[in-house]
Amino acid sequence: MAKSKALRRYNHRVIVLSVIYALFLIAAVYGFKHRLLSGPVAYVAAILPALPIIAILGTIGRYLVEEKDEYLRVMMVRQALIASAFALSIATAWGFLENFGLVPHIYAYYAVILWFAGLGIGTCVNKLQAAGGDA
Repeated sequence: MAKSKALRRYNHRVIVLSVIYALFLIAAVYGFKHRLLSGPVAYVAAILPALPIIAILGTIGRYLVEEKDEYLRVMMVRQALIASAFALSIATAWGFLENFGLVPHIYAYYAVILWFAGLGIGTCVNKLQAAGGDA
């Protein structure tokens, strides 16, 4: 199936934002590792890598608005719902385990990593459904 214009724009935006994320992250890690950052600049540098990730989340919403093909839109919604259920379930279970001292603390930004992994799971579910697996 040919990619829609909205999907091509979405993919382009995600690639550009991913490159920006990598650049911001590398710069922030370098700056903190070499103790080049302090005060308000340190806060800005620490937040910079989060901004492209937040923009990617917004890009998904923008894709849903721009996509004219209802089937493709439903597939993305399903992916997002699966990703949300996956990330929130693991974060909740881990939070209780952590609260009772059974597992170590994990940084909060891992939640979005779980969410993106959940998008991958959602993609697999969509492919199984499209292949006739009726997932």
